Amino acid sequence: MKISLKNSSPLLKTDFIFGVATAAFQIEGAADSRLPCIWDTFCAQPGRIRDGSDGLVACDHYNRWQEDVELIASLGVDAYRFSVAWGRVINADGSVNQSGMDFYIQLLDALKARNIKAFVTLYHWDLPQYLQDNGGWLNRDTAHKFAAYADIVSKAFGDRVHSYATLNEPFCSAYLSYEAGIHAPGLQNRQAGRQVAHHLLLAHGLAMQVLRQNAPNALNGIVLNFSPCHPATDSAADKRAAEMADQYHNQWYIQPLMEQCYPPLLQQLAEDERPLIAEGDMAIIAQPLDFLGVNYYTRTVYRANAKGWFSDVPPTTPPLTDMGWEIYPQGLTEILLAMHKRYKLPPVYITENGAAMPDTLENNQVQDAARVAYFQQHLQATEDAIHAGMRIDGYFAWSLMDNFEWAEGYAKRFGIVYVDYQTQQRTLKSSAIALRDLFTQRHQK
Repeated sequence: MKISLKNSSPLLKTDFIFGVATAAFQIEGAADSRLPCIWDTFCAQPGRIRDGSDGLVACDHYNRWQEDVELIASLGVDAYRFSVAWGRVINADGSVNQSGMDFYIQLLDALKARNIKAFVTLYHWDLPQYLQDNGGWLNRDTAHKFAAYADIVSKAFGDRVHSYATLNEPFCSAYLSYEAGIHAPGLQNRQAGRQVAHHLLLAHGLAMQVLRQNAPNALNGIVLNFSPCHPATDSAADKRAAEMADQYHNQWYIQPLMEQCYPPLLQQLAEDERPLIAEGDMAIIAQPLDFLGVNYYTRTVYRANAKGWFSDVPPTTPPLTDMGWEIYPQGLTEILLAMHKRYKLPPVYITENGAAMPDTLENNQVQDAARVAYFQQHLQATEDAIHAGMRIDGYFAWSLMDNFEWAEGYAKRFGIVYVDYQTQQRTLKSSAIALRDLFTQRHQK
């Protein structure tokens, strides 16, 4: 199984960055050496995680990081994107947990020794529980606590980091966590979700000011997830529903960054369902970005509902991933070019793209042909966007290894490396081998 790109492909230029990505809570384990976070609390609540599991051990990366760095290096990548666990490096009183900080510094040094660029995400959903006890992201002060955390980390890491992302997918930390209630901390309140979104974006802006000061030579930005919103039918009502969904799920997070305002949909909301926005907030949020990270998995389809709002229509037509998501590679090109047309974007990186598949380990092999095809199609979609005028500087496969897939537990496997959770044995899947061959192709030219 191979992934093929033409020799003239812009993705094969030596300055295009290929990488793999992970997140702290999903792989690190070693929960006893960090503070509890909202996901520890969430996992302990019956019925929250599909398989009843937790992140206490996960992939035991905290203890196996040296083995994992060798694994990453063996893939021939240019970069590794990972997140820092806030509660591993900062104590509740604001002081540094030096052993936790040293863990990341050792990891960064090992990557640098292998010429692997470090793309560090400061927040990938694992808010310390003590902050949640004080209101979490509903408390405006958490945004300032985040800026202080960014200050400490960026000073400690020094010049080891190639790129910082403030937040990963604030949509998930706001909508899925505070409005839909399917992610930690599991609240279901519309106004709360919108207030959290605002405080997250404020935290981003405050942290960007810190990063510009402490890490002026790093690429500093944010990672957003996008999904093109399509109407279920050609009816005016469904078209309007899809447009509303696009404003609410996509533009709500990028428009403030680019234009210092929320989408027009904000004005249509009831007064008591709008976020509180202090004077000067929007200017703080709209800090200049060195890059925009784009996470893409699938498209979404919407229809109008009786409440004058929108409802998603789950896909039923194959091919679908193991998450039940439609495989729709052209949606990546579509959403990239739509943003390119609408906004003056900084350089873009595809910071996550991948698929959960029903993988099985047989004879020490995982033949995941469907995932190989997924990567082939989405790399082509990325190339199509570049040919159409987009500047895209890199692509990260999600994920390096199978891991704790949030509310799904360990039932869904996104990794290009298979993890046996009983033995912690790592096994390259066919997709890892195909990507490795692609990544190293440039070095053989």
